[in-house]
Amino acid sequence: MKYWVYLACAILLEVAGTTSMKLSKGFTNIVASVFLFVFYAVSFVALTFALKKIDIAVAYAIWSGIGTALIATVGILYFREPATLLRLVSIGFIIAGVAGLHLSQANH
Repeated sequence: MKYWVYLACAILLEVAGTTSMKLSKGFTNIVASVFLFVFYAVSFVALTFALKKIDIAVAYAIWSGIGTALIATVGILYFREPATLLRLVSIGFIIAGVAGLHLSQANH
């Protein structure tokens, strides 16, 4: 169970790093730029711990898939990016794919 917590932390830290990347405005905002590197570094550490017990294909797909869905949601809610039907359906497909991968891990 704790390895799934590591994976969840890795995902949230990756989303924080990507959000910091946007807020850094091309590395002109020093504080956001520093947070970008810190969040990504700690995310990779947490992902490394998760990989001790979770298959790499499943862990990486979940990390990148849920991270993508969350950052798209942050873009829509925080950065006021357009919430088109295609974008929302695509986020749904990502979540469905991640759920399928998680279920495949349970059968392993």
